This record gives sequence, C-alpha cells and structure tokens, in this order.
Amino acid sequence: MAQINPSILSADFARLADEAEAVRGSDWLHVDVMDNHFVPNLTLGIPVVESLARATDIPLDCHLMIEDPDRWAPQYVEAGAGSITFHVEAAAAPVRLAREIRAKGARASMALKPGTPIEPYEDLLPELDMLLIMTVEPGFGGQAFLDIMLPKIRRTRELIAKHDLELWLQVDGGVSAATIERCAEAGADVFVAGSAVYGAEDPALAVRNLRELADKASADAWWTCEH
Repeated sequence: MAQINPSILSADFARLADEAEAVRGSDWLHVDVMDNHFVPNLTLGIPVVESLARATDIPLDCHLMIEDPDRWAPQYVEAGAGSITFHVEAAAAPVRLAREIRAKGARASMALKPGTPIEPYEDLLPELDMLLIMTVEPGFGGQAFLDIMLPKIRRTRELIAKHDLELWLQVDGGVSAATIERCAEAGADVFVAGSAVYGAEDPALAVRNLRELADKASADAWWTCEH
C-alpha cells in the first residue's frame, strides 16, 4: 500500500499540533529541516521536532536539507524522529551515517537532488531503509513537479529489484492528484505531499484520495507485476 507523508512545510507553523491532527490517518508526518546553507531557505530545527514528537503519535519523517548531516542527523533521532533523510550531496560518510541512524533506532534514508544520478550509489542501497528522489529542487514548497525525474525513479526501482531489497522509494516535490499516479507507475511507493494536502478543504480526505490514486496506479505497474 502506498504511504502518504504530508509535509508540514505547507502547514500553519503557529498551529503545528492542530495541523498534525488534521492529517490523522497519514503514514508519516514529513518535516523539512532547512539551514539556509545547503538550500536557500530556513525552516525549523531540533526544538520544534521535539515539541512535535510530543504533540502527535504520527511518526516523524525528518528530511534534513542541511550542511554537515553527519553531525546533526543523530540528534534528530534523539529528538523523536522515526525516519531521518540526509542528502548524499552533503554527507561526508553516508554509509557510516546511515548505520549510526539505524543504530539509534530510526530508519535511515538518503536523498538525491534532481541533478544527482542514482547509479554511483548503487552499492550503498543495502545500507538504507528508504531512498528519496527529489522531484523539484529542494528548498521551497509549492514548486511544479519535474517530469524529467520519472526515468530516474524507474531506474532506481530497477536497482532495488536487482538487489532484491526491502527499500522504500520516496518522491518529494510537486506531488498532487495530477502527478502521483505517474510517480507510482514509475516505481515510487512513499509520497510527500505539501500543498496538495494542506491546501485542501479536508486535509485528511486529501490524504486518503492520494493514497487511493497511488494504489490504483501501482497495482498494475511494471514493478509490482510477477515476472
């Protein structure tokens, strides 16, 4: 079943506890951490993650768009995150970092910017629980989905199948009712959605609708069929 992770980047930061409650039924709550160095935007940090973890029982999926994730990522596990995504472009030692995140009890995930190919990191995949393909340039919400990322999603799913891995494949950026089916058909099974959820009149219903679209699209997709 597809997983839908609403992004609080599109939520009301003054009401985060209420905004988390508004998407009850989501699989994870996606928390974008930006430092105004790795990306040209500044969002939130460890204290807010700690508060949010106390305020909701939806597990937190922290996406670290920051410099020096090797230093900071373990602290986000301690703050209460259940999944940590670091950018391979920023990590000094991605395998060591993934192992440290896992050792602390969280799922380890690695993100790739649109211009970063997956192929050089094929050997790292067994060290991960999830891989994130960015379908926009990281840094700001509300951007248009980049269709040119669909072949990259497919190639990544092929590598996952090649190594017979239980690896989630997440997409983030411009995911909506208009784009989620293409992502699911290409091979994604975890979807970050910001404005498509929090911009809806009923965010919880939007989550259910997106999951239904993704499930239908993936049911007959090439990567779910028996070969």
